[in-house]
Amino acid sequence: MSLNLILLIGNAGRDAELRYTASGRAVASFSMAVSRRWQTNNEWQEETEWFNISVWGQQGESVANSVRRGSRVFVEGRLSTREYTNQAGATRTSLDVNAFRVINLTRREEGEEGGYGSYPPAPETAQPYSGGQSQQPAQAAPSGYEAGGGYNQPTDGEDLEDLPW
Repeated sequence: MSLNLILLIGNAGRDAELRYTASGRAVASFSMAVSRRWQTNNEWQEETEWFNISVWGQQGESVANSVRRGSRVFVEGRLSTREYTNQAGATRTSLDVNAFRVINLTRREEGEEGGYGSYPPAPETAQPYSGGQSQQPAQAAPSGYEAGGGYNQPTDGEDLEDLPW
């Protein structure tokens, strides 16, 4: 058994950008800063790690409308590596997060988009109450969820190198 899972809480470093693959699939991307502070010899130290976040499909479209620079966000996803060539022609490797859940923790001001609940809602499961113990059947995974791939993740046929960034 294997597991590739990362949980992050931090601040968006830039507004989420929405783009589309050649096949028309939506993907939103933003950078995220996660900082930690500690004290050594009565002096505070701080370290910040930066992550590139990608969110696919309908959830990516929702994230693009709600995540702004400075927004406090929770991200759940998996780590992936990507090779690219920089402007100087050198090959570089990037560690990215393919998110399958993004929650904007920043409160919305009245009339603003985004904020709490910036990911697709859970499917409706209202059942008539029959009294006694709950007899609700187990829920199926939301549409778009693929075992092992995460919610709205790129499929094996999609070439990530063709993305426009």
